[in-house]
Amino acid sequence: MNFAFSPEEERFRAEVVEFLRDWRDLDAFFLQGHRWERVREFFRALGLRGWLSLGWPNESNAKPIAYEYLLWDEIAYARAARNPLASGIVAKTIARHGDDAQRRRWLPPIRSGELHFSLAYSEPEAGSDLASLRCRAERRGDVYVVNGQKCWQSYAGDMDCLWLLCRTGAQESRGAGLTLLIVEKSTQGVEVRPLPTLDGDQLYEVHFRDAEVPVAQRIGAENGAWSIMGTALADERHIQFPPARVRRDLEEVLAWARERGIASDPAVPRAFSTLAVRVAEVEALALRVLDLMQRGSNAAAAAAANKVVHTTVCQEIARTALELGGPEALVHGARVELLWRQSLWETIGGGTSEVMRGIVARQALGLG
Repeated sequence: MNFAFSPEEERFRAEVVEFLRDWRDLDAFFLQGHRWERVREFFRALGLRGWLSLGWPNESNAKPIAYEYLLWDEIAYARAARNPLASGIVAKTIARHGDDAQRRRWLPPIRSGELHFSLAYSEPEAGSDLASLRCRAERRGDVYVVNGQKCWQSYAGDMDCLWLLCRTGAQESRGAGLTLLIVEKSTQGVEVRPLPTLDGDQLYEVHFRDAEVPVAQRIGAENGAWSIMGTALADERHIQFPPARVRRDLEEVLAWARERGIASDPAVPRAFSTLAVRVAEVEALALRVLDLMQRGSNAAAAAAANKVVHTTVCQEIARTALELGGPEALVHGARVELLWRQSLWETIGGGTSEVMRGIVARQALGLG
């Protein structure tokens, strides 16, 4: 595995770091998510530089995937924003599987940072097992009529469109009966409701009641979403869980311990040295995923392992602050207390740890 980035890639990293100096105020959004208009400005600034489309297929400014990795790793360290679904899964899927009219309609506003999406995959009875989802789209002439419910959508209240995975085949067809639709949030019959979360932010649930979606907004073939989703997920494995975010967590908690005068306690150096090793493990696993993808190898198992370790270490860092800091670490709204609350759902979002371990067991260890 090659851990070294090229001189050109390192120059790009330095350019990103310099660019981020003007966006330090977004740090609070990363943790609490209350300044979406400012984040939209940030994405527009990325779009002006051509950075949102760095990894798109057939783009004139396309770069090797290491550039995307470095971009979103530095953005994660700066806590400016999470990588948007629109310029990732959505745009790359449209570029590969959309028709010419769809590419002309949807890709320019995504490229410029003007159009944003939320994934509408999970349902109350279909979280990690998406093949069992029930939200149904029935074709009637030139439209699909959608009925059903989605839940646990991130940022759906602030997004423009939903990237909807719905059932067009029989229930027993499972993954073979699923279709992808672009649903504009303003569509009549679409209702988005907040679901408050423990970290002070919120997820959303979406209800569809006879919502009419043009057939022209179907991406790929009817009942053809399952294989498309597999490709889309593979496209994003190298940037889903940036390791610099974990290193930033560790640095913040360590700085907090020093400020509180508890760093001299013999238990503190031991705890942080252990965490430093764990963060290095996160970084190595993330680079392993990048290396496999650069070589065109299957990175599914490595990405699953990376996700488990990344999110588990986030929780370990936050929990260490609580264990060492006593009452001060429990003050509501304090930085380390907020890190702890946010870390609680890290092992759920993006695929639960149980599902990720199952992937590792089957694909890497040949079990099950």
